[in-house]
Amino acid sequence: MGTRVKEEEERIDIQARDIILIIATQQAKMSIPKEYTLSSGYTVPSVALGCYNIPQDDTAEIVEAALERGYRHFDTAVLYENEKEVGDGIQNWLIKNPQRSRQEIFYTTKLWNSQFGYDNAKLAIQECLNAVKSLGYIDLLLMHSPIGGKQIQLDTWKAMQEAVDQGIVKNIGVSNFGERHIEDLLNWDGLRYKPVVNQIEISPWCMREQLANFCKQKGIFVEAYAPLTHGYKINDLGLLKISSETGKNTGQILIRWSLQHGYIPLPKTETISRLTGNLDVYDFELTNDQMADIDHPEAYEPTDWECTTAP
Repeated sequence: MGTRVKEEEERIDIQARDIILIIATQQAKMSIPKEYTLSSGYTVPSVALGCYNIPQDDTAEIVEAALERGYRHFDTAVLYENEKEVGDGIQNWLIKNPQRSRQEIFYTTKLWNSQFGYDNAKLAIQECLNAVKSLGYIDLLLMHSPIGGKQIQLDTWKAMQEAVDQGIVKNIGVSNFGERHIEDLLNWDGLRYKPVVNQIEISPWCMREQLANFCKQKGIFVEAYAPLTHGYKINDLGLLKISSETGKNTGQILIRWSLQHGYIPLPKTETISRLTGNLDVYDFELTNDQMADIDHPEAYEPTDWECTTAP
């Protein structure tokens, strides 16, 4: 009898360990990190508030409301004409919350095409910093596109590297760059700081798998802009089906899809009531079948600017 009891206890122990392992595995799948470590050593929150096309008059209020709801990553650009207002929203929140630190917040902006070239970029970087003077520095500065050709890209990058040396910019990266543009930069003998991100439009209908995988292989994080497809696909029947299965809205499903592919999504909203939902994407997991249903690798439906193939 003693042997049988011991065997039964061992069997129960094994079953208990298996159950614990299953639970731990499920939790691990759901635990998309709240931040990633860039190749520079700095960390970046894994979801950002995209500030494209948010009206100037509303931007500071929306940014401050986003911070109150847990956002710590904000993406703007010279083109968006609301850099100052994004900075004002951040500064307002810091003043109201003196126990919080500027170092908790990750602020990104982008140089516009007319600001490319060494001299232009030097001046433009200082203007970008002046727009958010209260922040003290820029966490991430991007080239907004590869337009202009190889030499102007390299001349611009030279100025951006000097801004890192000066401490006014912590990280530098690119946006809308294709493989060839990135290769030109990585193979340049003047390269001292490699791009930490490539910000490109990615959604289930514009997956760019080859380019995204190329970036990952080079240690460059992919930031996915327009992850909500500017609303064009928000009522897609496949998404609505998965919404009913998960209890999450279709916007949350698209953001989670992006996270599970290893991207940093930049969902944009002008509606304060939607801020919380767009960040509430860490407590569920899309199954392999659901991810496969959402994937549309055969589709090519960009909703925004396409210049990854520019000369």
